[in-house]
Amino acid sequence: MASVRAVLIDIDGVLTVSWKPLPGAVEALRGIRAAGFGVALVTNTTSRTRASIAATLSEAGFEVGARDVLTAPAVTAAHLAERHPGARCLLLNSGDIAADLGDVTLVEEGADVVVVGGAGPGFDYAALNRAFGELQRGARLVAMHRNLYWRTDAGLQLDSGAFLLGLERAARVEAEVTGKPSPAFFAAALARLGVDAGRALMVGDDIESDVLAAQRAGLTGVLVRTGKYRPETHEEASGTPDHVLDSFADVPALLGPAR
Repeated sequence: MASVRAVLIDIDGVLTVSWKPLPGAVEALRGIRAAGFGVALVTNTTSRTRASIAATLSEAGFEVGARDVLTAPAVTAAHLAERHPGARCLLLNSGDIAADLGDVTLVEEGADVVVVGGAGPGFDYAALNRAFGELQRGARLVAMHRNLYWRTDAGLQLDSGAFLLGLERAARVEAEVTGKPSPAFFAAALARLGVDAGRALMVGDDIESDVLAAQRAGLTGVLVRTGKYRPETHEEASGTPDHVLDSFADVPALLGPAR
């Protein structure tokens, strides 16, 4: 840990569940900042903007601002500007994320790109079939993430990755993924913090998308046993986390003395 200078932290399932702080999380984040570590909150959440997320976390006691938050929608907007400049995009998402999409042109038909965000009530048959039709007519497919489910205070809930698999299979296309576990997502967070991968730690509850993906990108991975963590998923994972902790509250002790 002596070389670590920055910590990337997933939000849902690590700091909060249904936006309520997990035990010890507020104090742990405060301690990490006080010790001099750079902090970036990296999330595949697609139901809220960066500003809304920061405001909600602040109300819950976390000392964060919008600049501390990197979301899949924000990274997706940058990806579309670079790879599909000027594209007409059909957005399939639950929640208002327009502020984080910037100048992306959104349409209801005649799309160049189908953009899949987070699942919710809007993922009905009509919406999925409309996206399928655009893909059949040649539109590219961009997904903000591949998460199959997430944890709420009501238990595990299906996420858009479950629907994305169906769209890919039916339309015979492969999605360009912009959020975690995309290497570009971790690269964007590291660039914002001004550190290289070897000096950063990633803390998450999703062993594949958060932890092992970060390790493949050169970061140190820390899996916490909260949120969507499940023992069977841990056992069946494609690799081994660098560290496994009971919760985010244990991260300051892992990091050690102040920098």
